[in-house]
Amino acid sequence: METTDVTRAVAAATSVAASLDLLAHDAVVLHNSNKLALRLVPCDVFARVAPVGQEVAQFEVDLAQQLTDAGCPVCPVEPRADPRVYRRDGFAVTLWTYYEPMASPLSPVEYAKALARLHVGMRTVDVPGPRFTDRITEAEGVVADPVRSPDLADTDRAFLGGRLASLRRAIDDRGAVEQLLHGEPHPGNVLSTSGGPLFIDLETCCRGPVEFDLAHVPEAVCAHYPGVDQGLLDECRQLVLAMVAAWRWERGDQFPNGRRFGEEFLRVLREGPPWPTLDAVTRRLNGL
Repeated sequence: METTDVTRAVAAATSVAASLDLLAHDAVVLHNSNKLALRLVPCDVFARVAPVGQEVAQFEVDLAQQLTDAGCPVCPVEPRADPRVYRRDGFAVTLWTYYEPMASPLSPVEYAKALARLHVGMRTVDVPGPRFTDRITEAEGVVADPVRSPDLADTDRAFLGGRLASLRRAIDDRGAVEQLLHGEPHPGNVLSTSGGPLFIDLETCCRGPVEFDLAHVPEAVCAHYPGVDQGLLDECRQLVLAMVAAWRWERGDQFPNGRRFGEEFLRVLREGPPWPTLDAVTRRLNGL
């Protein structure tokens, strides 16, 4: 969000908290992208704020409740508030339980076990959800339209569009078992808490093979996840890199240094296997 929108979004979140008798004299910005993640203090509530119409907040709240009831490792909604979407000044606000971050890093074993538990629980809930191929269609739309991606060179446009289409066919042709997935279980969407890892940001849920989720996590995590189809995982990793590349070239993309990331993802896709994980490319570009 732009600075002016952040100010309004923070005011919307604190207003909602005040209406529920939750003291929120200040807010700490934890993450800012298309959605804003806040820690409201001193009440210690985790708030997620997005412009109305650019979120599926009620779906996320409803799904979180079902998954919590099923014993899944997800961040629960704030127990001191009704589990619903609050609207203020054009923003949709949802309130979640806040967890103090742990000093020690999350181990790959813990990460993998938590993701496997999440997948098991997701098989028990009956909710409608888009198929992962809808994401491919979105990315293809960006690549195919020069108005939406004006700085993408014609050769790169043809290459990226062709790669997205070929990976869609290759993954579909495998006929792998599909289920409800998190959609983007990358490290930024995992909280390390005293009670173990908890997943957040359920707006990205979709249906597909578990390898699509695994394509978003570090290599060491995949090594501890049972029954992985390595060939399918390689194709899903390529797919994730290609989709992220497309979104980084979209006009108005607000990702920090997005163009640099877009160029790097194209380079990696052209370079060929072994396919790096999303976090490996991101860490390299961030100098970590």
